Amino acid sequence: MLLFLSKIRKLSVREDNSIPESSTVTEIAISIENNFQSRKSMHAESYTLNLSAEESGKMEEECGYYVWRQKFPVKAENKVEKRDKIDEWVKKLLPGVYAFLPTEMITDFPFIIQADFLLSSSREAVLFDSPWNKGILECVPTAFMSAFVTLVKSTPDAPAMSLPSMFNFLPVNPSVISLLEPVRSRIKEKVLTEDIVPCESYSLQKIFCKASEVARLKPAFWTILHNAREFGVNLKNLSSHGTYILSSHFDKSTYDSVLKFLEVKNVDPEWYAKCIEGSNLVKEVDEQLYLRLLYFVAVNWQNYFSDTNMMSIPLLKCVNRNDVLSLWCLSKASQGSDRLCIASDMKYLSWLISWNKEFPSSNKIFVQPNTQSALENFSNRSTVTSWLQKYAKAEFVCVYSYGSTVVNSLSNAKTSVISFTHFLYHSDKKSHIDGYQLQQLCRAMPLIDSYGNVVRSRNSIMVPASGSKWVELMGINPWKKDGYIELSAGYKFAGHFAGNYTSEYQLLEFLKAHVQASDVPHINPPSSPLTSAGRALTRENVYSLLRHIRYLGEEFLSPIQLINSVKYGQWMKSTIGYRQPADCIINDSEWECLLKVFDGTPVIDYGFYGSEISSYKEELKKTGLIMRFEEASKALTQILKDMVSKSSLTKASVLALLGSYRQLRTDSPLPVALFDCMRSEKWLYTSLGFRSPTDAILFYDTWQPLSPIANLPFIDDGDYCHGLGHEIYSYKGELKELGVTVEVKNGARFVISSLSIPSGPSIMSKATVMSLLTCIKNYIKCGASLPKDSQDKICMKWVKTSMGYQCPDEFILFDAKKSSLCIEDGPFIDKAFYGSKLASFKDSLARIGVIVNVNCGQDLVARHLKNHKIRTTICRIYMYLMNCNWKPNDKDKSNNWIWIPKEPEDGEWVSSECCVLSDKNNLFRQIL
Repeated sequence: MLLFLSKIRKLSVREDNSIPESSTVTEIAISIENNFQSRKSMHAESYTLNLSAEESGKMEEECGYYVWRQKFPVKAENKVEKRDKIDEWVKKLLPGVYAFLPTEMITDFPFIIQADFLLSSSREAVLFDSPWNKGILECVPTAFMSAFVTLVKSTPDAPAMSLPSMFNFLPVNPSVISLLEPVRSRIKEKVLTEDIVPCESYSLQKIFCKASEVARLKPAFWTILHNAREFGVNLKNLSSHGTYILSSHFDKSTYDSVLKFLEVKNVDPEWYAKCIEGSNLVKEVDEQLYLRLLYFVAVNWQNYFSDTNMMSIPLLKCVNRNDVLSLWCLSKASQGSDRLCIASDMKYLSWLISWNKEFPSSNKIFVQPNTQSALENFSNRSTVTSWLQKYAKAEFVCVYSYGSTVVNSLSNAKTSVISFTHFLYHSDKKSHIDGYQLQQLCRAMPLIDSYGNVVRSRNSIMVPASGSKWVELMGINPWKKDGYIELSAGYKFAGHFAGNYTSEYQLLEFLKAHVQASDVPHINPPSSPLTSAGRALTRENVYSLLRHIRYLGEEFLSPIQLINSVKYGQWMKSTIGYRQPADCIINDSEWECLLKVFDGTPVIDYGFYGSEISSYKEELKKTGLIMRFEEASKALTQILKDMVSKSSLTKASVLALLGSYRQLRTDSPLPVALFDCMRSEKWLYTSLGFRSPTDAILFYDTWQPLSPIANLPFIDDGDYCHGLGHEIYSYKGELKELGVTVEVKNGARFVISSLSIPSGPSIMSKATVMSLLTCIKNYIKCGASLPKDSQDKICMKWVKTSMGYQCPDEFILFDAKKSSLCIEDGPFIDKAFYGSKLASFKDSLARIGVIVNVNCGQDLVARHLKNHKIRTTICRIYMYLMNCNWKPNDKDKSNNWIWIPKEPEDGEWVSSECCVLSDKNNLFRQIL
């Protein structure tokens, strides 16, 4: 109220409470009234009024009001009887509607309308149907506009950031009093026609324009502009691109409602391209801000810039082939023949840029190094690079992909072709390219031949003639008709390329390694044959030939003429005359021991050639000379077979052969063919004639018990005829490896197959029987069945039992645990004679017909019953037979005898046909 009660400067308000401590006193006073200005032309005055308020116990607070007071003449149509003597209306603008004192009306306008309104009798509201009041309200828009323009423009030294807050006085929101809406509409009409909206000038000068002439920018672009200004970019011409730009202080989301009221639009998308180009932002800002500019364009491209002139402005920084910064537009980058490139790895960028000068045909332009360096750490790198790839057709390249492009673009310019070879050499030297990628580029790389021609398709390559070894050897080039390309001499010269120095012959060595540029000895021989190799050659001729072959190299002996002329000529001198190389053996320490075994072997004549010939082993091997152990083995094997077929092997030869086997069996490689021959051929003399090792036995004492009962092929260890003497035993290990049987446990097959048991059992000692049973056991263990005739051979009385010597099917293996019989009760094998080990041969005994279950031998026991005279023994046997349910065989009369006791320990055996039953003791009562 102090705003309108001009005679009162201070008010005090006291609030009394029942609790004295809670009572408060508030004082409100006009503390400052300044900036008073009078404007006679419009009968108005303005001033700033500051009110201070102080409440007991609290600090003083202040607030300010901008007051506008203006007089308007009363129109005749608005006069009323109550105000007939008043010719002027005086209006003040502040929040609410006041008629000198406040009313209860709330306008929702951000200013007060204070005037001499006619009110209702209760002073609660203005009478809107009163002509007087209507006249006052019609003057409000003019008064507001005068006050607003004065407020905004009257303080030229006020900072630009203070202006936007003044626009909060605009009645942006509709009034809750609909009758005041025309006042709001008229204010908007006047504001829209007034140059009142502040524009961005980036200078001390303030520029105001109509709202329709001003446009807003995207917040991200404002950030770019502010940062650009910090870098010294001149932005004073910001509004010279066809549109005034709203002040950056005003262009904020907090003023969206005000700007919507003013109908301020967003700037046309075309403006951004004009601004970026006109302000030279791309060149003048640092790399990080440049990338933020690209990011801004990228994120708004699809929906905002794709169809604008943004395609045509110089937006992309790159380095041309003269190493100078160049600016490209998107249309050039995406539609031109050259391609913008980004190095896949920053460390290769400067390398690629420097070499790009050498290859104008590559059509590659690289991003500026500083830009890519900044891009590596840019937070939105993926967005920018994806946009560049999609819309600028930018390519990520490495050294290999760049090389692939260059090699496909090389024309017939010799300089570029040789430069590319230097590029590959230095890229490999600095490890900028992987080995397999280098090989691919080398295969695709064209070359310059000795005539200066660019050759793109080639099979074989030769180094330049000058200084080559092939010229020294041949004198002329015999490889022309074989399709060889001779390289240009330019490849061996030194030179500078892209700041890198290549010394003389370095490039040639690189070509030898990676495109197989060949020189003697690493070159295929010419197709013309060596005719001199078809006859016997002198020592000097042979060494010349071997040196030639050494030059050619192992992998290049492919021309058939050379192979035939060298391989099949009778020019190699051996110990038995001139022979083809394939018929001769070199004396090698690996098989020298074998050469002592066999006479007549064609060994190369060291006396003729001298020891130097040994240094050409590889070359001799190419001619067909027997150099490899396997080949020597085959040759010596054939000699051995011939000697065996003629039975010409002597004791010394056999022992030497075994000695060689001992020496060579642990070496690598093994003479497989010879060893196989030694295992299969019949070259060992035995007691049964010549046998192969697998059919021979080396005699030891363990074989002695078996000698009387089998014809065994023991190796002859005598000293006469073909005997090998006792020295043969020193080769036990070697003979065993070759297949000779040494141990009895491994010789069961020999014993079983040659078994011959004599009729007299006297020679069947315990050792002989146990050895035979061991052989049978081992034979069965191998899963083999006994031969059909073995049963006939075994069916002899050779096993000692309690009833004398018996055949295998005529005695029983005694087992006291399973029978009540005693060993003397029947034909049981004599365990006391053979020992406890006999039980371990149970299965073997069963296989030759022995009864091994006592309870199954009742027939044999009954057959020998008549031999017993002792009553207890006979009773024991009877009980055994009864338990086994034994019944006599009607056809066999030998077991129909009955023991008739006479004395307590005496009696006699009587045929059952001569007996009558007398059972006084009821022994058979259960049966009878």
